[in-house]
Amino acid sequence: MEHVDRCVVLVDAGYLLGAAASLLAGEPARSRITVDHAALIQGLRERAEADTEQPLLRIYWFDGAPDRVPQPEHRRLRVMSRVTVRLGALTRSDGRWAQKGVDAAMHAELTELARNRACSDVVLVTGDGDLLPGLMSAKEHGVAVHLWAVQAADGDYNQSEDLVAEADERRVLDRAWITKAVRAKDFGGVCAPPPVPRPEIAAILSAPLPESALAASAERAAEAQATSARNGTAPPATEHAPGHDHGPEVAHPAPPGGKGVPTPKDLAALRAPGPQASPPPPANATLRWSSDRGWVERAGGGGQLGEPPETASLPTLAQLTSAEQRWADREEDITTVGGDPFEVGQVFARRWMERLPEASHVQKLSTMYPRIPHRIDGEVLRYAARFGLLAHKDDQIDEHDRYAIRAGFWREIDVRAAADRPSTAE
Repeated sequence: MEHVDRCVVLVDAGYLLGAAASLLAGEPARSRITVDHAALIQGLRERAEADTEQPLLRIYWFDGAPDRVPQPEHRRLRVMSRVTVRLGALTRSDGRWAQKGVDAAMHAELTELARNRACSDVVLVTGDGDLLPGLMSAKEHGVAVHLWAVQAADGDYNQSEDLVAEADERRVLDRAWITKAVRAKDFGGVCAPPPVPRPEIAAILSAPLPESALAASAERAAEAQATSARNGTAPPATEHAPGHDHGPEVAHPAPPGGKGVPTPKDLAALRAPGPQASPPPPANATLRWSSDRGWVERAGGGGQLGEPPETASLPTLAQLTSAEQRWADREEDITTVGGDPFEVGQVFARRWMERLPEASHVQKLSTMYPRIPHRIDGEVLRYAARFGLLAHKDDQIDEHDRYAIRAGFWREIDVRAAADRPSTAE
């Protein structure tokens, strides 16, 4: 029985995306890149058909996932035309994530395709030498094996030398090809100039802080500079502030004018007895570290952050969504929402506004910019986490991504609020 004249692509996602992250962001962490999976799959298909001169049968996407549970990117991939997702386990050891069973699954699939003469050409996107026996078996069954590499950041090999030697054809996916579907989240290195920041994000970052907190922050910065001068060491370049409920300790960009974001130490200093540069906040107040930036009154003595009556009445998206709408939302998330942080914020805001029983809620919220009510803000970030925006090392959303999510939310709110305002005749 002769082979069917068509090609199959087997992709080791860990290799492809890890090598792309190394190339574009300087380290192999996939949390450092954003992937347009639809564009990536289309690019793989076109390149495979051009290189093999055969029509595509299927692209197999091999990846790891915690407990082999499909992640948002896997759910998007497996509904795409001619794509089959195969998942191995993703385990964490000593703070690092590792795939288990992916190479074995690729070996089994490659061997089975060759044995059944399902194709004439196989494209392998991998660097793992453990796949060598499968590659040799496919060749023995008369299948032409094409091995693709991702351009190495240092110009060296990032594939097994034995794989390279045994492949029938070899190609390199260079930077120009990779960047059609992959971009680095943090360009702070040698790869590319930083992207121009969105004005919406800049506006949120520059939102005014309370004068009392600013005074404490400035006093603390002066003390740190004086201490550094005495010790002969350079002062720290950034303040660090833990994200309230949502983020780890991260470097927070300073607002215009050089004023840093107040830290918990500033808060403690304001509450401490003794002479202060500014009056302390109310005894029942705390500093909100999410999208709210300033003092927020506590409700009673229960320890929960209170909200003013005008925002406490705003319903959450979960309260506004029926079972049928939830199913439709899930389908839209899988098939059409790309996962860009700004876009995610827009999608959430659009759904929330469309389901509000009263249009006045939008106008009420729009007057609070740049603050998002705590309950809704948490719901926005939980929704964003479905799109793989969590960094594997700390299971938190990147600081810049959080600002982009909220900026997208506010852009959609602003458009709707402007449309709802009554127009005045000239």
